[in-house]
Amino acid sequence: MQYRIRLIQSEEGWAVSCPALPGCHSQGATREEAVENIKIAIREWLEVEAEESGVTKVEEDIVAI
Repeated sequence: MQYRIRLIQSEEGWAVSCPALPGCHSQGATREEAVENIKIAIREWLEVEAEESGVTKVEEDIVAI
């Protein structure tokens, strides 16, 4: 899956959020660190959402047609 993220630089580093997932935010000292951290936050957000929705398993795969 692909998600659009929003990065904001300040004197303290980078803040990052995923607008499609309410409350999914992270940060990092560098842009690269912030991007890696939001990837983790997105995975964890999706896991929690799945648990709260009663989903017992989430898998990802790539198929070619």
